[in-house]
Amino acid sequence: MSISTDLLRNAIVRNVRDSLEEDIQTGDITANLIPPGKHLTATVISREPAVMCGHAWVDEVFAQLDAQYPERKATQIHWLKQDGDEINTNDTLFEISGNARTLLTGERSALNLLQTLCGTATLARHYAKAASNTNITLLDTRKTLPGLRIAQKYAVAIGGCRNHRLGLWDAFLIKENHIAACGGIAPAIDQARISAPDKAVQIEVETLEELAQAIAAKADIIMLDNFSQADTLAILSTPSPHSIFELSGNIELANFSPLPSGQAYRVSVGALTKHLKAIDLSFRVQS
Repeated sequence: MSISTDLLRNAIVRNVRDSLEEDIQTGDITANLIPPGKHLTATVISREPAVMCGHAWVDEVFAQLDAQYPERKATQIHWLKQDGDEINTNDTLFEISGNARTLLTGERSALNLLQTLCGTATLARHYAKAASNTNITLLDTRKTLPGLRIAQKYAVAIGGCRNHRLGLWDAFLIKENHIAACGGIAPAIDQARISAPDKAVQIEVETLEELAQAIAAKADIIMLDNFSQADTLAILSTPSPHSIFELSGNIELANFSPLPSGQAYRVSVGALTKHLKAIDLSFRVQS
């Protein structure tokens, strides 16, 4: 899946608006101690190696604050790193100047978003490197931080992995409870083809019997949930002409090992977005 420009832009605006509202509420009483016209410059550095991600979210934080306080001098940001760049300890990500109240009010919202997206992109880059030179497509899942679905999926792509479906609206993923409620695998897939013929149909299977039914029903993607390695190798060695196979279930970097298979397959990894470690960033005032 790919994130449209409009969807991404709307997410950036919403993420920033919600973050500022959460932090400021009725006003930044500490920043208001500073003389209203005081000018400030600062730099943001990384205290550890990472992959840069979140440029647009930082820009939006200060754009929204500038719009809220038009009487103040507008904020200027000079980026030294771009999304996707690998950064080292003590690298400067950006330089910023503007009204002191604006900069200090926006500091935490900007860094919270930036450190989270850098953390997501960094983890995705580790996975992407582990799968390099293989026939595997690594995918994220919907196990994202609440409110940051699009942001984290953007970061996963920046890190070098791919996006699974963005939500419940853009592709089918028929799981155990859906199968039971629909009366079986074949009826569920048939109904999906009728209700949204332009959408990819993916179904999760847990047994070899369910796998045979999914293959017979010509599912576009068949997710093998927690199959043994022996069964998985056997399945991947016998390609289905109508279906792509996807592996899922407790896959993390520590236990990730590409399987020797001649055919391409997908691996969905919930850890990409739920096991991230936020990157340690520092906002350093220069004057």
